[in-house]
Amino acid sequence: MIAAAHDVIIRPIITEKTSRMMSQNKYTFEVLRSAGKIDIRRAVEEVFKVKVSGVHTINVHSKPKRMGRFTGRSRSWKKAIVTLIEGQRIEFFDGAGI
Repeated sequence: MIAAAHDVIIRPIITEKTSRMMSQNKYTFEVLRSAGKIDIRRAVEEVFKVKVSGVHTINVHSKPKRMGRFTGRSRSWKKAIVTLIEGQRIEFFDGAGI
């Protein structure tokens, strides 16, 4: 494992789309850019005490941003969509988007 479990998972991503995905046992997190799928699986299982059936990762690229005449870029980050086995759920998310 590359880092401690709490270091791999940076924050949960809670949007309308991810809230709908929670009914399908899919949870979305921002994770460490250097973390692999196995590291993410182990971290979620250790932190939330659940069994993971699959992990999908997406590298979210930076986008150009402007404020007046100044240009820059947003930061790039890594997103992980974690699927849990049937009957398992993460209590942390219950009511978070409501």
